[in-house]
Amino acid sequence: MPSPAAVLVSNGAICPHAPPSAAAFLDSTPGAYTTARGTLLWWPRHLRRLAESTTLLARSHPHLLGLPLPLPRSRALDLDFLSIQSLVNPSVRVAIHEMRTRLPMTKEEHLALTTLVRGAGADSISGSGDGLDVFVHVGKYAPPVFGESGARLAVAGRGRDAATAKYAPWARIRKSMEKMRPPGVTELLLTNDGDHILEGAVTNFFVVCQQEERERNGQFSNQTMAAKFEVQTAPLSDGVLPGIIRQIVIEVCHDIGIPVREMSPSWSNNEIWKEAFVTSSLRLIQHVESVQLPLFWEDIQSKTWSDVPWAVKKFQVILKPVCKLVKIQN
Repeated sequence: MPSPAAVLVSNGAICPHAPPSAAAFLDSTPGAYTTARGTLLWWPRHLRRLAESTTLLARSHPHLLGLPLPLPRSRALDLDFLSIQSLVNPSVRVAIHEMRTRLPMTKEEHLALTTLVRGAGADSISGSGDGLDVFVHVGKYAPPVFGESGARLAVAGRGRDAATAKYAPWARIRKSMEKMRPPGVTELLLTNDGDHILEGAVTNFFVVCQQEERERNGQFSNQTMAAKFEVQTAPLSDGVLPGIIRQIVIEVCHDIGIPVREMSPSWSNNEIWKEAFVTSSLRLIQHVESVQLPLFWEDIQSKTWSDVPWAVKKFQVILKPVCKLVKIQN
């Protein structure tokens, strides 16, 4: 009998039955989660966000964590890095070891690791992390080669509730946007007003604008390539997920001198967009081939993609300088 293509660990114990895909698993249970490559690069950042997501959901959106009611202040859940690390890492080690034992890996393959924390019951939760269930799903992932496969995006839904937390029930909410996915589109974008783009359904969204060169003494001044561009991405205050790779891209841009403006890219100004890319912990960074948006945003809830006229922005030259500069190696 062939070995299953994935491993699911629950509170340190390997589940005996073949697990579903990671997407199906997230669709079936509430909780805060994070997804990373099995190399666990930037894993401390994932743990911090998982702790923050769990704490936020317990306080303000308990149903998304699997709790029936918010916890009283006297028993508030307040996870920190060390407590979430001691809670999660034992199951992570078991899952990765079991997966590598079962299946050989090629150079082109990686492990995709999804860790979910769920409330085991409001009465038993304490600040130490007791009363939380931990699930770790590990499967194979073949990342796209950087530069070869571009994303095709369509604006198709509104921004998320509790956007600063990463939670599994969002997988079910995303399904309501599928009717607005045109053929060939690989990622859906979110907006609350039909103009300012917040993020993707599973990615963060960036645009690159070329700045005008300043004329000095009748001649254009010499500028570095980085200084000719500005990167824009929605700020957390507008309601977007604080993606791990989103933050790393911002840090890299700052380090190499590319200006970053945290503002939601405006479709009405798309003529100045010279490049776009999306980021996630699995894709890392992927350039965008096209973005499309419904001409009449008010119809977004009642129509399907074929009933809506679309405006389309195409990027003719792939991998312009800024995308090359901020790429993150596999």
